[in-house]
Amino acid sequence: MMFDGINLIAVAAAAIVSFLFGALWYGILGKAWMNAAGLTKEQTRPNPVVFATTFFCQIIMAFVFAGVIYHTGGTDIRNGIISALMIWVGIVMTTQIVNHRFQGLSWNLTLIDGGHWLGVLLVQGIVIGWLS
Repeated sequence: MMFDGINLIAVAAAAIVSFLFGALWYGILGKAWMNAAGLTKEQTRPNPVVFATTFFCQIIMAFVFAGVIYHTGGTDIRNGIISALMIWVGIVMTTQIVNHRFQGLSWNLTLIDGGHWLGVLLVQGIVIGWLS
């Protein structure tokens, strides 16, 4: 199923896989993340609304990212990985570094969250490139 060059099945798969990646990432690094963010376990209790919002945002992200990959001139795994790295370095990490520095948050938080978004973009780029 295509929408102006974007494979909607690839978008759905990329959103699901990247959501699962995030669960695994923060499942492993959850305590370090809470410490870096200055949060307690009580403050980070699972909330269905937050999870639903997160998944919705993963769908939007995958859809837009599929459009970016498509507009590079070829939708394949290589372009997905290259696009992921460029967006991560040029947009995601620069944004996180600026925000975290102004918020006075730790570099550990920046590295944990930045690693998560690198993984999300790589997973989405690979899935979109593979299925499109």
